Amino acid sequence: MSKKEKQGFSLYFLIAFGLAWLCQVGGCMALLQQKNAVLYQLALIGTMFCPLLAVLLVQKVFLRQPVGIGWKVQGKRRFWLAAWLGPAVFTLLGAVLYFAVFPSRLDFSGSWLVAAYGGEMDAQTLRSELGVSTLSYLLQNGLFAVILAPAINMFPALGEEAGWRGYMMPRLKARFGLLNGRLLGGVVWGVWHWPLMLLVGYEYGTNYLGAPVLGLVVWCVVCFALNTLLDLLYEKTGCIWVPAIAHGAFNAIAALPQVLITPADAYYNVLGPMPIGLISVLPMLAVAVGLTLHQMKQEQ
Repeated sequence: MSKKEKQGFSLYFLIAFGLAWLCQVGGCMALLQQKNAVLYQLALIGTMFCPLLAVLLVQKVFLRQPVGIGWKVQGKRRFWLAAWLGPAVFTLLGAVLYFAVFPSRLDFSGSWLVAAYGGEMDAQTLRSELGVSTLSYLLQNGLFAVILAPAINMFPALGEEAGWRGYMMPRLKARFGLLNGRLLGGVVWGVWHWPLMLLVGYEYGTNYLGAPVLGLVVWCVVCFALNTLLDLLYEKTGCIWVPAIAHGAFNAIAALPQVLITPADAYYNVLGPMPIGLISVLPMLAVAVGLTLHQMKQEQ
């Protein structure tokens, strides 16, 4: 990179973090002080588009260059299929691993649903009057998350993917190498979420094992694993829509396993059963590391 391109890369991080953290803090304050969940959700959506905005400002305004991101729909079908279904597979594997380690935490009583519905009806009443049970919830939401949600969620996810995978990752890998670039990229992506985690308990809540430090660290591990797989999808296709689909699919399916635990066991969310837990992320992490090491061996 030229000196000005290096300046542009630094400016990208300044904009992507600065704008996003303003959105995150503003949204959190709206939720905490005004109980305004709508404004909070809008702030989250705005946050997701900050990396894309940062790329456009740096490349188009500061450097006056093309953005250099692959927008054309292309790539082999197997990578599109992997993007669409892979997050569901990793979510299932992570939950199975978690409950294999902690079988006593597997709960089919519907206690999580009772709490989610405000505690006004017990599990039997939910099932008889609303037709809601643990199994029906898993089937309905699981099917939606696999069939439709990736196509819907990919649009807000594109805001992040254009910045992180389309712009940041090629430059980090060129500077630090494949493994170190992906490690650093995962940490950067993880830290980018920290204000939400510290202020309102994004992902793990506020009262969990090792809070708040363990959650911040585990989240960076999760982001490294996911960043690696999303980066690989972009490498293989040259199409930013593919990691956007995978990102959207992950956002849709990742929270589903929580219905299988009691509300009290949410204290251990930093471990699992969702694929953002330290134990449940292991299948995704193993594949991410394995594929990266395989790539490095091939390049040598």
